[in-house]
Order: sequence, then structure tokens, then C-alpha cells
Amino acid sequence: MAQLMVLRRKVTLSFALITLAAACHAQAGLSTRGQNKPAQEDSANAIVPHAAEDISGMYSFVKEGEFLQISLEKTGVTGYISRLGDSDSDNGVFLDQFFAQADVQGHDVSFTTRPLHSVWYEFKGRFNRGPGKTKGDDGYYILRGTLKELTTNNANKTVSARSREVEFRLLAQPEDSDEAPAKGKTPK
Repeated sequence: MAQLMVLRRKVTLSFALITLAAACHAQAGLSTRGQNKPAQEDSANAIVPHAAEDISGMYSFVKEGEFLQISLEKTGVTGYISRLGDSDSDNGVFLDQFFAQADVQGHDVSFTTRPLHSVWYEFKGRFNRGPGKTKGDDGYYILRGTLKELTTNNANKTVSARSREVEFRLLAQPEDSDEAPAKGKTPK
């Protein structure tokens, strides 16, 4: 049974990564068709003005198969957490909790999710370069900080909090076939 759950998580994560990669690739192709070169360069540099680097991408989260998605855009920071539920009503079900607010200033990162099933998260930390040599390697960026899990007791409306130090690694991102030469071939 445990092996089946692990296999299911891996398949779900693989499917999510493939879907996300395909959607990003399709959107990038549509957004640059018919535009001149300077417009393409502007869209490539469209990150939050106060971020030190574009840390957009999918990061590991607390448990195997869970992930954190961060997207830096000109208008701000968006994202969500995809995690396994652990209450009686959602045990083992993947839940997506979107950011209610988020910010990246220099290397400082913070976000708060919207409550879902009486649980929400707050994160405050920093990102740094990790051991990955390219974004195609796990750990190109690493987020380190404090993750606070807050839970509301519906009976008496009290909030309990549990904090822990965490490290989230950027998961390997597939190379864009339009930008990277194929392995074994030299560019023309």
C-alpha cells in the first residue's frame, strides 16, 4: 500500500511538471508571435522590479511529492502550494493553496497562503544560489527560512501555530528547445 502511494505521488508530480512545462512553452510561443525583438526582450525581463533574480519556478515542499510554485511578474508575486491533506476529510488528497499575499525584495521572500480546511501557511526567508549549475538541475536556487503552519480550531475559533526551519529546492526545469541547442549538435 505504501509503495502504491509513493508511485501515485511520483506519477502525479510527473504529470504536473509535464503539464506545467507544456503550458509555459505554449504561452511563451503565443506571447511572442508577431512581435519585434525588443518586445521579446522586454517580456523576458518581466520580473518583479525589487527581486534580485528571477526565482520563478517549482520548488520542493515539506513532504515528498508536494511542491511550491512561485511566479515573479511585473505586477507582483503569485503562486501556490500543492500539498497532501492530512485531516480526516482530505487525508491523502492533493490540495492547492494559493498565495493571499507574497513579496520578493532583493533576496528576501515572504508569502501567506489563503486558508483551506482551516489551515494556512506563512513563510519568511531568503533565496540563494544552490549547487545546481543550471536551472535544468535540481537545487539551482534554494529557499531557506521559517515556515509557520497555522490552524483554526472551528469549535472555539482559536488559532494554533507550528513553526519550523525549512529548505526548499528549485526543481529541475526542462530546457527550452528553442533556446538550447540539441545535445550532440552544434548551433548553425
